[in-house]
Amino acid sequence: MSKKNKNTEDVKDQVEEILDTPVEEAEKETVDVETQLKEELGKEKDKFLRLFAEFENYKKRTSRERIELFKTASQDVIQSMLPVLDDFDRASKEIEKSEDEALIKGVELIHNKLKETLKSKGLSEVEVGAGDAFNADDHEAITQIPAPSDDLKGKIVDVIEKGYKLGDKVIRFPKVVTGQ
Repeated sequence: MSKKNKNTEDVKDQVEEILDTPVEEAEKETVDVETQLKEELGKEKDKFLRLFAEFENYKKRTSRERIELFKTASQDVIQSMLPVLDDFDRASKEIEKSEDEALIKGVELIHNKLKETLKSKGLSEVEVGAGDAFNADDHEAITQIPAPSDDLKGKIVDVIEKGYKLGDKVIRFPKVVTGQ
């Protein structure tokens, strides 16, 4: 081989070597940039999903709070109406002793209308009667008296004031007398 051919081959090898190196480095750089961009995209997707989930939870929470507010918004008004309802119950009992049928019927109609109106707003009476077991979580004991019979010991002897619920929430506990 001549010197010229050898030099040409050496130059070719050098050129190929120079051309190969930047191409490989450029490929590495693009792979690194691509990997970096994929990681950043993944982080942004994760951030977006977390933010979206947080917003959905916020919407659900505020919706529940709004529904609860509507359920109990009338609680103050209804609680202030309970003494009126109690007075009406007492008045109805006294008027029933009267001989005037028209008066009894008229007061009964008004009493039923008041009860039904409050019932339509979610008010319900807490059912309790004489002989029921006393539970401090569900009843308010006003006083204790000696039990008239052995089977009424630790039980409710008399109901002084009715209790009421607004939806599932007790707004006034029944006031009772217990036997000891």
